[in-house]
Amino acid sequence: MRDRKENRVSSQKSRSKKLAWLAGIAIVCGIAYYGSQQTVKPVEPIVTTGQQGKRPDSLAAYAKSVMDKNHLAGAIGIVRNGKLTTVTSGMADLKKRIPNSSKQVVYPIGSMQKEITGAMVMQVMREKAHTDQAFSQDTKIARWYPNLKHADQVTVGNLLTHTSGYAVPTIEYARHQEYTDLGAVAWTISKIDTTDQLPAGSYIYSDVNFILLAGIIKKETGKSYSQNFYDRVAKPLKLTHTYIRQDLPKKLHLAVSYRYVDPNYYQSAISYAVPVSTQLPGAGNLVSTPADFYKIQLGLENGQLLTKEEFSKMTHLKAKKTLYSGGVYLKKHETIHLAYGTLDKEHYGAYMQLTADNKNGIIMLINQRQQSERKLKRIAFQILKRIKARTFSLY
Repeated sequence: MRDRKENRVSSQKSRSKKLAWLAGIAIVCGIAYYGSQQTVKPVEPIVTTGQQGKRPDSLAAYAKSVMDKNHLAGAIGIVRNGKLTTVTSGMADLKKRIPNSSKQVVYPIGSMQKEITGAMVMQVMREKAHTDQAFSQDTKIARWYPNLKHADQVTVGNLLTHTSGYAVPTIEYARHQEYTDLGAVAWTISKIDTTDQLPAGSYIYSDVNFILLAGIIKKETGKSYSQNFYDRVAKPLKLTHTYIRQDLPKKLHLAVSYRYVDPNYYQSAISYAVPVSTQLPGAGNLVSTPADFYKIQLGLENGQLLTKEEFSKMTHLKAKKTLYSGGVYLKKHETIHLAYGTLDKEHYGAYMQLTADNKNGIIMLINQRQQSERKLKRIAFQILKRIKARTFSLY
């Protein structure tokens, strides 16, 4: 009896295992069929810099949920108590099936590059000090551009604070050709000289100012803006994922930009083209990651790029008429550093807001959105409040 009973039990267990196995096959087949019938947004894992494979903390999980709720794709570097965690969501390239969680993905940083250009100008200024080639924030740019309109009234400080009065609204429009640094400068000068401009000292935000600064760097050093960037910034900081757009190695993937058009993801795909990037030396031709950009922020004040005193001078130029100076805004009584960048006709969004000691904040590099600049900043503010309450700026 016992043997027969055990045999019956064994037979029942065997049938149960077979049924479970068949049920599993049915579920898998059903999922495969469902997945083949519609396009769904891929859910990407949270990637924590230096902690891959570990359970994500609640702040990282919250940031991921905010990205998903607002249909954002990209990478956000969360800085808390001096420690960076990178959270990603969505696809960097839907066609090639490259997720934003890939370590090889980089993003355009747009106007956030201007702070780097400002630092490079300060470096050159330091090197030329006490020589017959010395210049300062008060030096008129006629020294480098003698035939440029108003150049005898505009200073280096005016360029660094967007108070030159210069603006060319079409500066980012695709021209379908590649430029050298000085070629881009020459095009910019021709547009300034042939269009109405505001008087020197007038504030108007424009890429023009930092393109002219890139030209000054070239003229003072005899090297291209890109070579100066690699020598002065990338090498000292050992950056591995920050390049001039046209120099991007094949091993890295530039995220494609997309729009979210409810309820459809990854619409209107457009990538940052090399020709357009060459129009903007010093003003928007860099690609990077949150981790690399954070290294740059630290280097701007720890002596690797600039000293604290030099950074303070760059962000407190006499020509400033707003909270902006040297490529960055100082807000909330100078307790916050803030910068934002985007590119005309494309869907990227780059945003940085850090405390003055660089110990708390976010570096956001987005490649899919539907939001305006202000709405994107409001989304970022939700995360910033979780990092450190009553600290950050809404805009």
